Amino acid sequence: MFLLILFFFSLLSCSCALVQDFCVADLSLPDGPAGYPCKNPAKVTVDDFVYSALGVAGNTNNLIKTAVTTAFTAQFPGLNGLGLSLARADLAVGGVVPMHTHPGANEVIFMVKGTITAGFISSANTVYLKTLNKGDTMIFPQGLLHFAVNSGNATALAIVSFSSPNPGLQFLNYALFANNLPSELVEKTTFLDDGQVKKLKASLVVPVKR
Repeated sequence: MFLLILFFFSLLSCSCALVQDFCVADLSLPDGPAGYPCKNPAKVTVDDFVYSALGVAGNTNNLIKTAVTTAFTAQFPGLNGLGLSLARADLAVGGVVPMHTHPGANEVIFMVKGTITAGFISSANTVYLKTLNKGDTMIFPQGLLHFAVNSGNATALAIVSFSSPNPGLQFLNYALFANNLPSELVEKTTFLDDGQVKKLKASLVVPVKR
């Protein structure tokens, strides 16, 4: 619990400077490169700074046996302009967070319970791999491919921090197979055969385009 408290306090160490106390997002207006416009201060309430969804376990009854609950600006307006965001990851036994990247943020993961095997791949194709247990923390640098697998015999829970209110997300498998890129081009660029590509597209519920 002490480590968890230190983790959350570390979130406040962002070097971002505001010219006002806060800029609670006005979600009725469009998001932009600098974030959402500020809500009228007269309409800001304490509820804009409180978010309870990370305390609720996600539904892991899906293909990857994992649920990720986000606390980004769209869900947690008080984060707007603060340069950070949060998420909760629940991984059932055998659950996986597939290879993915966050183009807009560094990531810190804190293990609340369970055991996962996690790692990232540098731009030099060096793999940094570690088994994480309760109380462990790991960093995934911005833009690098990374993943996590529940390698234990019980549900794993992790709290994640990002260095941006909008970290972005791209799953490698979905980028390759969950779109309408013609199969023959996927085959040429991945060196997979036609049967493998069709199987992967079908498993991700994407019509195969020939």
